[in-house]
Order: sequence, then C-alpha cells, then structure tokens
Amino acid sequence: MSAPAVFSVEAIDVFYGTSQILFGIDLEVAKGQTMALLGRNGAGKSTTLKAIAGVAPPRRGHIHVLGTEMQGRRPHVIARAGVGYVPEDRQIFPEHSVEDNLLIAAKKGPGGEDDWNIARVYEVFPLLSPLRHRRGGRLSGGEQQMLAIARTLMGNPVALLLDEPSEGLAPIVVQRIGQLLRHLRDTGATILLAEQNMHFCLGIASAATVIDKGQIVYRDTIDKLKANDEIRQRYLAI
Repeated sequence: MSAPAVFSVEAIDVFYGTSQILFGIDLEVAKGQTMALLGRNGAGKSTTLKAIAGVAPPRRGHIHVLGTEMQGRRPHVIARAGVGYVPEDRQIFPEHSVEDNLLIAAKKGPGGEDDWNIARVYEVFPLLSPLRHRRGGRLSGGEQQMLAIARTLMGNPVALLLDEPSEGLAPIVVQRIGQLLRHLRDTGATILLAEQNMHFCLGIASAATVIDKGQIVYRDTIDKLKANDEIRQRYLAI
C-alpha cells in the first residue's frame, strides 16, 4: 500500500497581476517522501511553493493538506495545518539572536506534535548551538540557511517546503545542507525541495518533478531523471 498524501495540488493556476505563472499544476507528495521540484530559473518552482503556502494564492484549482482543502485560506492557517515554508531569501530576523529566531517560531504541530524543540534543534544543527546568542544578521549565508530550516522545524510541521536551499552557498556549505536534508529524510520528514541543481538532489530526493514555463513536463524517480539525457538537456541544462 502506498503512503497517503500529506499534501496534493490539483490543477492550480496562479497569476501575478494579469500575468499567468502556473498553468494547471498537479503535484502530490506522500508521507515520508522527499520530492525534488526541478527547473530553470523562472520556470515556476518558487511560485508553486508559494501557492501551497498561501503566499501566492491560486486563482483556480485545489490544494489539500492531510485531506483538508486549503485553497483560499490565509498563510497562517496553512502553516497551522502543518505546512512549513522556508523561502528562498530565508527571511530570518536579523536583529534577533539565533535562539530568539527559534523561540519565535515554536509551536506544536496540527496534531499536538512536539518533537522539535530547542534541545533537538541544537542536536541536529550543532553549528547553531555556539551561535545561539549571535544576531541573525551577523551569520554567514550558510548559517542563515540552517537557521531558516531550524526555525521552520520549531513549528513541528507535517511537511517542509524548501525553496532553493543550495543557492549562493559555498560548496562545503552545500554539502552540509545536503547532509542535514538526508538526516531529515531518514527521520521520516516529508519534503518538497525546489532546486535548479539536480546534482544537489541526488541522494536526497527519491522522486523528481520537472517544471518548465509554469507547467509540469516530467515526473519519475530521481534516478530515472539522471539517466534521461534528453529531458535534462531540454529542461535543466543552463
């Protein structure tokens, strides 16, 4: 029996003003699955995540979280339903300490889950522990990315939306972020990972969905995508 869907997206259309960005997007992520949403810059990856999080509400279509319709609901309602969103620009609080950033986000999950707390965050993110009193604005890019992920986990989400977590980071930091995401995957986390970098997703994601010009153009396992030169050259090559 296949795992139930944590969230599903059905035929959503998203507009910015009068410009249509997403065209009939269908997407489903099962419990415990890590899916890579891949595409070039401007393909619609970030908008898809924003639509699920309620930041860019679809004009048409449906979004369900744990079977409950979320279309038309405010972002804070979707967050309380268990969707944790880590935006591309991280959006940490620069004047607050690392620990304050974490405590601000602390809440139980939609089913009363309380697995993520300060102690566990510092265990899973050991680089943050000695920085707990440092202001967020004084962290490096990689440290800010880890803080953004850890802050989202403090809300005990049922699913994580990660927007370009490897972008603009040094290779050694990208490697650390990859190790962290593998650890989260192995603990049973449900993750939708939007990325341009397919190689970053290898060893993290099991499934791959490719988006181009606001439409889904390919779905399969990450291994089959890696072996499909035609699809990679057509939709992912820079």
